[in-house]
Amino acid sequence: MLKTHKRTLIITSIVILLPIIIGLVLWNRLPDVMATHFGADNEPNGFSSKPFAVFGLPLFLLAVHWLCVLFISVDPRRKNISPKLFSLILWMIPAISLFTAIPVYAVNLGHKLDIFFFMMLFMGVLLTLIGNYLPKTRHNYTIGIRLPWTLDNEENWNRTHRLAGHIWMGCGILMIIFTLTGLIRAECLIGVFIVTAWIPCVYSFWLHVRRGL
Repeated sequence: MLKTHKRTLIITSIVILLPIIIGLVLWNRLPDVMATHFGADNEPNGFSSKPFAVFGLPLFLLAVHWLCVLFISVDPRRKNISPKLFSLILWMIPAISLFTAIPVYAVNLGHKLDIFFFMMLFMGVLLTLIGNYLPKTRHNYTIGIRLPWTLDNEENWNRTHRLAGHIWMGCGILMIIFTLTGLIRAECLIGVFIVTAWIPCVYSFWLHVRRGL
């Protein structure tokens, strides 16, 4: 799997580190203490030193990126992971790296951005994409809803992921619509978390207990 996606892995690693290059180009224009976390009102509520803001997050995400690839590469059922799904996983962290860095740089350079809007829109798109692939995710030990019952029973795995795929896509599309229409609120994140995380888990447990799967 690593040999097949070697080129993509190199490209995605470079993309993850692009914010460092951008930060170095903008270094003299950036403040020594940078706003790096923002509330739903777009006001900064977390700050970091310039070196940490420029180097810290991209390097951390690069480490997470390679750890994910390592875990997938040693999965005994890695052949069940489709190339398209693996490509999606490879591009998720680069997208997160760019999406988090560019608004931070823009705000610290004095530009006004509706960060909450872009964050909600990004999450909606991400949920929709992942939801599209969940029903197609075959039984493995790395990617998917990893519960004792899904890992022990392939039928439980398949049914749980079919349901989760519909739920995640539905929540993602609703988040996109609500964000574009200005109806999204920070409290919606709690509801999205409950629906996307807990309903598939409860359904999987119900299959295990009541249906013997």
